Amino acid sequence: MSDNPAYLSPTMDGVRALLARGIEGPVVMLNLLRFRDVADYTAHPELAPDGPISGREAYRRYMEHTEPLVQASGGRVVFYGRGGPFLIGPADERWDAALLVEQDSVATFLSFGENPAILAGLGHRTAALEDSRLLPLVGA
Repeated sequence: MSDNPAYLSPTMDGVRALLARGIEGPVVMLNLLRFRDVADYTAHPELAPDGPISGREAYRRYMEHTEPLVQASGGRVVFYGRGGPFLIGPADERWDAALLVEQDSVATFLSFGENPAILAGLGHRTAALEDSRLLPLVGA
């Protein structure tokens, strides 16, 4: 796994592909999360705790900061739980947690990501994660 690049932020190509899907109505974002053993606040020292904390704890701080803002934007956390070994999938691939967040629309999701209040706590997420995936889901 260490030879693969980490995916921590959306790319412009990813945003264009999401917009090209023409999704109307609610969208659920499936987040797969791999935590660092020790959170790395190098890029956001202003948010760093007094001592070392785990990536899981840093992500908990991110969720504590962000969840009320998700709700205020009309979204909701549908599910957040611990991961484990795959039943179907690569035995050497690990995701420590999965998160499902529903937003009213793709536009709401994208504007949410530009909200200065959200950005103020984003450093906890950056410090927490070794790698992640974000998959937009719509009803079939």
